[in-house]
Amino acid sequence: MTATPALTPDQLTTLNDYWRAANYLAAGQIYLMDNPLLTEPLRPEQIKPRLLGHWGTTPGLNFIWAHLNRAITLHDLDMMIVIGPGHGGPAALANCWLEGSYSEMYPSVPRDRTGMAALMRQFSFPGGVPSHVAAETPGSIHEGGELGYSLSHAFGAAFDNPDLIVACVVGDGEAETGPLATSWHSNKFVDPARDGAVLPILHLNGFKIANPALLARIGDDQLDALLCGYGYDPIYVTGHEPLVMHGQMAAAVDTATERIRQIWADARSGAAAAAAAAAAGTRDPVRHAWPVIVLRTPKGWTGPQEVDGLPVEGTWRSHQVPLAEVRTNPAHLRQLSDWLASYRPAELFDADGRPRPDLLALIPPGNRRLGMNPHANGGLLLRDLDLPNLREHAVAVEAPGSVSTEPTRVLGAMLADVMRRNLATRNFRVVGPDETDSNRLGAVIDVTGKTWEAEVLPVDVNLTPGGRVMEILSEHTCQGWLEGYLLTGRHGFFSCYEAFIHIVDSMVNQYIKWLKVSRRLPWRRPVASLNYLLTSHVWRQDHNGFSHQDPGFIDHVVNKKAEVIRVYLPPDANCLLSVADHCLRSRNYVNVIVAGKTPSPEWLDIDSAILHCTRGAGIWAWASNDGSGSGEAAEPDVVLACAGDVPTIEVLAATDILRRNLPELRVRVVNVVDLMRLQPASEHPHGMSDAEYDALFTPDKPVIFAYHGYPTLIHRLTYRRNGHHYLHVRGYKEEGTTTTPFDMLVLNDMDRFHLVMDVIDRVPGLGPRAALLRQQMTDARTRHREWITEHGEDLPEVAQWIWPGARRPAREAEPPARPRQAGGKAIRVPGL
Repeated sequence: MTATPALTPDQLTTLNDYWRAANYLAAGQIYLMDNPLLTEPLRPEQIKPRLLGHWGTTPGLNFIWAHLNRAITLHDLDMMIVIGPGHGGPAALANCWLEGSYSEMYPSVPRDRTGMAALMRQFSFPGGVPSHVAAETPGSIHEGGELGYSLSHAFGAAFDNPDLIVACVVGDGEAETGPLATSWHSNKFVDPARDGAVLPILHLNGFKIANPALLARIGDDQLDALLCGYGYDPIYVTGHEPLVMHGQMAAAVDTATERIRQIWADARSGAAAAAAAAAAGTRDPVRHAWPVIVLRTPKGWTGPQEVDGLPVEGTWRSHQVPLAEVRTNPAHLRQLSDWLASYRPAELFDADGRPRPDLLALIPPGNRRLGMNPHANGGLLLRDLDLPNLREHAVAVEAPGSVSTEPTRVLGAMLADVMRRNLATRNFRVVGPDETDSNRLGAVIDVTGKTWEAEVLPVDVNLTPGGRVMEILSEHTCQGWLEGYLLTGRHGFFSCYEAFIHIVDSMVNQYIKWLKVSRRLPWRRPVASLNYLLTSHVWRQDHNGFSHQDPGFIDHVVNKKAEVIRVYLPPDANCLLSVADHCLRSRNYVNVIVAGKTPSPEWLDIDSAILHCTRGAGIWAWASNDGSGSGEAAEPDVVLACAGDVPTIEVLAATDILRRNLPELRVRVVNVVDLMRLQPASEHPHGMSDAEYDALFTPDKPVIFAYHGYPTLIHRLTYRRNGHHYLHVRGYKEEGTTTTPFDMLVLNDMDRFHLVMDVIDRVPGLGPRAALLRQQMTDARTRHREWITEHGEDLPEVAQWIWPGARRPAREAEPPARPRQAGGKAIRVPGL
């Protein structure tokens, strides 16, 4: 598709003058500390001592912003912008200042000479603002420090916003990243009958920091084939003469807008019939070719053409600061002065630094401004979810361990209820990389189906354009969709295999930093929290093997700011319900929930679970024999602590062995749900005071702590605590393979037998008295190895263990298994 001119001479002049003003302000931000209007000759002391910023992409971004302003006003568009080349921060700041949104958010930077000076001085300056598009930038939802996520953020913003167009600038360097390459496929998940649209603008200025950009060098035929293959209809705008380019770009944006509106109209005029057909399973989605604008401009456009005899404009040398020695090199100072003067600022701003009235006429009114669109400050639009009473989904527990469930399946029923209750408001989605059903959340799919706008075959199930469960085998895309969805005022849930959530480590870094900064900006309203469910976890990936066994995402997020991150390790399904309910109600956090999907015991009834999760950590009196809860409490001889569903089972099984064989030993069982409770209150808002910690764990008794992840994290969280040298942590230590569930625990020394040995070794004076029991525990581990090698499954005494006193329902009751033989020896475990 080729664009044609669409501007009157006056419109052309206004557009070009606006662009000149934005370019002047952007260049001034990189260089100037004073003399913002060039009312006197530039002097070295008016130049910043450290020149930081990225000029190369900035003129193109200013060009795009100017044309989006025109289109918004002309077509009355609800439009927001996502800037992929995020180091072009000077452009976003310049345009926000010109349109007045910056001064509304930051009254200390008014739209006059004083404000212009402040705008320029603060850029990349101590105590000022970052060089890239960031949370501080009005109109932004995209952290520009790392490349690759702009399109997925843009599509996340467009979902369920039927009148919104998200203009997404994709830089040619960013286009080389894996996440961006995959996110082009997001158009197969947009339902034009219900969703908004994304208008990608692929900005090809030809170069990255020091190399050519691939998509700028493959030729138009291959680029066209690539974009058409992704499902887009390209519109090309190419050149370097500003007035010619303005005409082309205006026509391109108009054509794209018309095409988007036509796609919407076609889909929505037949929406009722399409919905009926989809419900009957007969609708095959119509593939729409969405417009994409390919903008080819010189890198560093309108900047210095040469510096020190070397070409700069249109080359990689313009990527950052074209003139780097302005303070010390008189020739560079003269060249900078000539460059800035070429924009003729006296024609663009009055003597008080205010933009000329006809320039302001180009700017859309009120919330139509790109810097003020409420979707880019999603907390303004956020509505609470209609959440069910979690007790309606609770598991009935007559006694600890009396029933087993698949915890995430129980959660799936609750999430399905959440989805059902919020269908009318269309503000809740579940994302995941092809694992929703595998992770036992299939009940949600039964409510809405899975989003799909590509071909549907007769064998396919639960695929529908209007589905609200979104699956693509790209964790990056899932993360980007959800971030964009949350930042524009909605709610969501991300389920993933625990080992592979690491794929988004860097993305969640950026998002946590975004939330950390947002929390100190009074104009940024809180958004719904980003909620992860990590399942198929390290202790139950015995069938997939070592590659699927990694609990380190917890360590990764715990490194971040305490005010943002939360980590929950519910021990059973009822606790999982309580934690999930809390997370869905929370704001401005990244919540990490780790829970298993395989059958496991239920320990707490729902009321006890709610109380326990509200505390975050507590003594399980029913499992302890130190007198806890009896009114006759004595100090324990040992504390057995646990965090995580499988560690909880092992701690309780070890407690059972100890209580049967060493009844005089006073054992206290402590379960931790909220991992951050272990930190001091001075380090984390959820942290315990020293008095609380000492009361729970004691200051001078051995603590054997079975933890879901890497043991070093527990030591990090508790290193300031009294009695830290009495703390001994068992967890995952990078031992894994394809084996049985219990063998995973044995390989990492977190099995019940080894925990009993740890108690014997660490309780003063217990070693000689319990030498035989310790020997029996060692023998049990040896016999375990013999058994699994011969039979391929865990010992019956392990697999069938239940907490003493637990009453199984009749349907689950089984007669005691007759011991099988391994190597001619009956295998029994003492005390079980």
